Amino acid sequence: MRKLLRSPDSLLKYLVSAIIIAVPLYPKFPFIGVPGTFVSVRGEDVLIMISFLVWLAFFFPGIKSFFKNDVFRTVTLFLVVGAISLFSATFITHTVTPHIGVLHWLRRIEYFVPLFLGMTVIKREPGNLNFYLKIIFLVIFFAFVYGFGQRYFSWPIIITQNQEYSKGVALRWMPGSHINSTFAGHYDLATFLVLVLPVVITSLFILKNKLVKLFLLAIWLMSLWLLVNTASRISLVSYLVATTFSLVLIKKYKVIPVVLLISLSFIGFSSNLQERYTRIWGVVRERVFEVKIIDNLVSGEIYAQVDEESLYKKDKPSPTPTPVPVFEDRSSSIRLNVEWPRAIRAFSKNPLLGTGFSSITLATDNDYLRALGEVGFLGLLSFSLIFITIFKEFLGVFPLQEYFNGLNLAFVSGMVAAIPGIFLNAIFIDVFEASKFAIIFWLFMGMAISLITNKK
Repeated sequence: MRKLLRSPDSLLKYLVSAIIIAVPLYPKFPFIGVPGTFVSVRGEDVLIMISFLVWLAFFFPGIKSFFKNDVFRTVTLFLVVGAISLFSATFITHTVTPHIGVLHWLRRIEYFVPLFLGMTVIKREPGNLNFYLKIIFLVIFFAFVYGFGQRYFSWPIIITQNQEYSKGVALRWMPGSHINSTFAGHYDLATFLVLVLPVVITSLFILKNKLVKLFLLAIWLMSLWLLVNTASRISLVSYLVATTFSLVLIKKYKVIPVVLLISLSFIGFSSNLQERYTRIWGVVRERVFEVKIIDNLVSGEIYAQVDEESLYKKDKPSPTPTPVPVFEDRSSSIRLNVEWPRAIRAFSKNPLLGTGFSSITLATDNDYLRALGEVGFLGLLSFSLIFITIFKEFLGVFPLQEYFNGLNLAFVSGMVAAIPGIFLNAIFIDVFEASKFAIIFWLFMGMAISLITNKK
């Protein structure tokens, strides 16, 4: 312990390693309850706080360099806009419970802390990236083992999808349900895989060691099994987009058809996933059929013929007709009929600043509409500026092969490629509010930005 205290870099290195391990793998058991909501302070929150305090204690003198960083400035701008929105929601529109709104705002700060931790550890020790990636590959392996155990050996599932389950109630996998592994929901796990799989695949085709390639191939196949068993339709599409883009970035064009073929073959073996895609087609077909019938009635192509004598006969009782089956996709119905209209109503109340963090409950299942509803146009704009700045950093080192090689090239290209896939996921999932994903995303994004800054 004394050695760690004497070497702040080593202490921060192992704290970051603990974050990479604990956040994805430690189930979301409640630690301290928050009055007025079923969200709790959990172990990962304590770990982030300790890491932040260590960062402040040992690296605060170098914080001046962060103020010169455009990414730091845009993050600060977003948090300031969020604070103004919260003030407006508390004292003007009265649309939030003050302490709940403040906690939601603090949670956004917590999610950005790993961004600066990642920037610091790679800036000071760029060689540690190899160490961190080994850890994340092992994390994927253990997530697969636990997910496999949930499906075939009834290992417990801990989720936070409602108030009762969020108390840490242990559930069991049932046929037809989703695999969550150690995550709080199948969407969280799926989005996490969309983030890390491009790095796995680029590493597989860049690194030369045969044993390493064999290990990465196994990790890729395990990740595919997990992704397919989450049965997240949008995440699979996002994965295919991100993976293809990552291989284009490293100019491995010939292997793209092979990767797509293997990925699609995994999808073909999932009856649950096929059923969910078929359900979408059933809904579309049913809606189109109804529209055609209505159009025909209006145009006069369908006529009703009535026997005149029947008008004077007494009605005879007829058997109760069998209800016509209604095609409905539950996920889509909730979004279209409840969550998205609620966010749009919140935005219409205050287009500039929204109705404040926490004002439209815990889920909207569309991160863009959620931002518009909670922090308005200014909030969404400031959040978008963060990614515009990040893309500007990435564009400064294109083509990537001229600046990076080996594992660094695999990591940076994987991170660049993952972002479009995550943006696609954000249309149907609140990805940047899911703690297990958001913490790892910003941590790795900080590492990628630091690699780019070092090269510049």
